[in-house]
Amino acid sequence: MAAIAAALRRERERAGLSLGELARRAGIAKSTLSQLEAGNGNPSVETVWALGVALGVPFSRLVEQATARVRVVRAGEGPRIRSQQADFVGTLLTAGVPQARRDIYLIELEPGMAREAEPHIPGSVEHLVVGAGRLRTGPATEPVELGPGDYVTFPGDVPHRYEALSPGTFAVLVMEHP
Repeated sequence: MAAIAAALRRERERAGLSLGELARRAGIAKSTLSQLEAGNGNPSVETVWALGVALGVPFSRLVEQATARVRVVRAGEGPRIRSQQADFVGTLLTAGVPQARRDIYLIELEPGMAREAEPHIPGSVEHLVVGAGRLRTGPATEPVELGPGDYVTFPGDVPHRYEALSPGTFAVLVMEHP
């Protein structure tokens, strides 16, 4: 939470936005944003994405931590952010450097409610490879069904979804940002 708090404050100040203006743009309460910048609370993936879009920065810029040259993320470790909408957990494995502008996530999903994702920053592209289970994903207007080993790419700057069709579904997600 400390990394998210510092990143929110840094990016908000870089953008020259007041707490109230950023909260308005992200569609969250000013008091919620104030608590997050103070390092309190437990934001959902939807809240962090909304703040990233409002700030014009990738999700990873708000959750990444400084890394060493050789970095290992053990299973179950890393910054895990849960969805409010569905049984969906995203773990940032690595954030892109400014030249690469790509982030890599491990996502874990369970059947039930689908995660309806809002558009990311313009020009974003998602690449996904299913590791286990089955899922339906892609733009809200044209989702596809995938199984283990299947790959899909689609625009991340349009409404899109992730829906587990079998228990224990997980995938590797690569986000490209302009």
